[in-house]
Amino acid sequence: MNWNDCGAYGHPAIRTPNIDRLASEGLLFQHAYLTTNSCSPSRASILTGRYPHNTAAEQLHWPLPAGTATLAEQLRRRGYYTAAAGKWHLGDAVRGDFDKVYEASTAGFVSPSGKDGEPPKMIAAQPSGCEDWERSLDDRPRDRPFFLWLAALDPHREYTAGALDPPHRSEDVIVPEHLPDTPEVREDLRLYYDEIGRLDGYVGKVLAKLKQQGVDENTLVLFISDNGRPFPRDKTTLYDGGIRTPWIVRWPARIAAGETTDALVSAVDIAPTFLQLADRATPAAGNSTQQTTRKSQNEGSQTAGVDVWQPEGKSFLATLLDPRKRHREFAFAEDHWHDYEDHARCVVDRRFKLIRNDYPDLPATPSADAGRGLTWQAMLKLQQRGELTAAQQSCFRSPRPRWELFDLQRDPSELVNRFDDPAYASVRDSMQQALLRWSQETGDYLPSRRTPDEFDRVSGEPDHSVRVRPRPSKQEMFGTNGKY
Repeated sequence: MNWNDCGAYGHPAIRTPNIDRLASEGLLFQHAYLTTNSCSPSRASILTGRYPHNTAAEQLHWPLPAGTATLAEQLRRRGYYTAAAGKWHLGDAVRGDFDKVYEASTAGFVSPSGKDGEPPKMIAAQPSGCEDWERSLDDRPRDRPFFLWLAALDPHREYTAGALDPPHRSEDVIVPEHLPDTPEVREDLRLYYDEIGRLDGYVGKVLAKLKQQGVDENTLVLFISDNGRPFPRDKTTLYDGGIRTPWIVRWPARIAAGETTDALVSAVDIAPTFLQLADRATPAAGNSTQQTTRKSQNEGSQTAGVDVWQPEGKSFLATLLDPRKRHREFAFAEDHWHDYEDHARCVVDRRFKLIRNDYPDLPATPSADAGRGLTWQAMLKLQQRGELTAAQQSCFRSPRPRWELFDLQRDPSELVNRFDDPAYASVRDSMQQALLRWSQETGDYLPSRRTPDEFDRVSGEPDHSVRVRPRPSKQEMFGTNGKY
């Protein structure tokens, strides 16, 4: 879901009354970023408090290794009941960190192809992925604090009619500059709007259930996405449409209602924030467990064979309690293999973004699910006819610039690359230095070899000589969970 595709962030047409209510009763962050642009690596980063290249799960569908220290495991050590409901996407090794997992099956998530030329269809038994959210609240023990990881399938592709009643209308749709305004694109976006609307309904059900149970005042609710809009030049890119996220925190007992903050936050900050809150609530448990370790397959741990809980983010609790307080100077994000090979890094502050494309010879091909969608199929035809604008051709461009610098205040659509503009020389140098420092501090690296694409970049057809499910782990593919 894109960061601003809801009423709380100013979208005039997408109907999100419950998300909007969450914001009106809580704190809305204007500058919130994910650590990556792809779903399972993003979730792994959030749960471990680590940047993707340090999780051993930085590529799509790579599972977290056995023994990985997670937020859920750390909270269980502090006496919390932990449960996950909805999309899982983390592998089997860390399931035991949750007392209960209500997994929304993605087996048969989409049919390989539609019948008689129809597009692929969602055939999952739980199309929204939110169907067990209320149940997870009902089943929790009432005598323990709780941590719930509620993960939606909405608004993931594929899209079919009927997600929302009444549905959004074609005239409701606002087409961004990087997409062509055609009937097919409007229909694709309309269906995406409907899935956001369906997700919003489940947000309302969770809030109602918390109130019914009498715990809504002292329960912290954080609403975020794991990657941006699943459309070309959004998801799997380092533009704001790939990594900027809605970020709303509701906690009536401690947070004033209806506040907004300009503080910059990163998804890697979530785990240390939650643990700081847990330790403040139960200091004895926190003091005895902060240095816990687990047996692990991860390389680079302080102790051989042991994964030390050592999150790379920092708590934003001070900003929660006082929205005027700044948090970060910079946030960082990564781009890794997702159906197609790619590798890139970016640094962003509250106004500027610098992107480094490590494989500029490769076009920014959208994810395979977006490639099957109405929008990309329409764009392929328009590209063949020479009818796309320069902004709409970015996914076809090869080679790409090695560096991209954007002034997000003047150019929120990120269409004007300022990297070679002398007026931005000092900004460029400062951002490059920040990215270099972060790379050194976190042990980032450029892989020694590339991962093959699983689909054809033009036709979108799967390459069955490469594509295997379940996907092998990083250890199985490269013989390591670290640098390769």
